[in-house]
Amino acid sequence: MTRLARLLCAILVLAGLSGCGYNQMQTNEEAVNAAWGNVESALQRRMDLVPNLVETVKGYASHEKDTLTAVVDARAKATQVKITPETLADPQAMAAFQQAQGQMQSSLSRLLAVVENYPQLKADQNFRDLQNQLEGTENRINVARQRYNQAVETYNASIRTFPNSLTNSLLLHLKAKEYFKADEAAKQAPKVKF
Repeated sequence: MTRLARLLCAILVLAGLSGCGYNQMQTNEEAVNAAWGNVESALQRRMDLVPNLVETVKGYASHEKDTLTAVVDARAKATQVKITPETLADPQAMAAFQQAQGQMQSSLSRLLAVVENYPQLKADQNFRDLQNQLEGTENRINVARQRYNQAVETYNASIRTFPNSLTNSLLLHLKAKEYFKADEAAKQAPKVKF
């Protein structure tokens, strides 16, 4: 083979690789990992706020020990279940993580319901500030989850569509990532009683 023929073959191979989606799939996977990092960051913010909320409520509602204990226990369980970028494709790991987070959210809801019985606590500026922070955190978590699911959608589509699917099956062997799904209890509308 002549030098010119080798050069032409190399150019053809490089041109063929530019349209195979290899780099795009790598970029999309990194976007999923970054989005998951944002979800974890928002969840960590919630975990950091919970002890402050519990201590604030303890001062006013010392006899509501069961509710406070449930919050502390749920926080401990939620911090034990970890998801890494490598396990984002594992449905069981994602389900366990989401269950622990759901228990955390449920116990916080019960705690905030207890607060309704303590008007002096609701009027306390520190508690109101903390409650606002917690509400803002829940909103951040929701936004982070939505962005994660969008990144997963883009990534999963990129590894399944042609010609990327061919490149993936031959070179990368990437697996589809799991979406963040709603907890089963969230599928039923809450009952409001006055």
